[in-house]
Amino acid sequence: MSVRFLADEDLDADIVDALRQREPAIDILDVKVTALRGTKDPALLELAAQQDRILITHDRRTMTRHVRERLAAGKVSPGLFIVPQRSDTGEIVEWLLLVWAASRAEEWLDRIVYLPLR
Repeated sequence: MSVRFLADEDLDADIVDALRQREPAIDILDVKVTALRGTKDPALLELAAQQDRILITHDRRTMTRHVRERLAAGKVSPGLFIVPQRSDTGEIVEWLLLVWAASRAEEWLDRIVYLPLR
């Protein structure tokens, strides 16, 4: 299955915009511009699981806890990508495009990944 993303409400809009500009075919649902605005983390993680979308967020504290709780309860997570607040947008976009183009969704199942990888 191909990689699909869900951009958390807190994710820098520049990242989402740059992804779409560089690759219009990328499948990324942006919480900020949908009726999902204000959705609580557990519900957002459930939506990500239902739609097989890797969640991209800046929220390393609460979102990682919710994913771990979800996994401990025997539920799956399509994956969680944590982006530092002050990160190089270009580097993050390049990394996400590489993930999108060169990997399969199954490779990220139940993983928490901190970007950028070094």
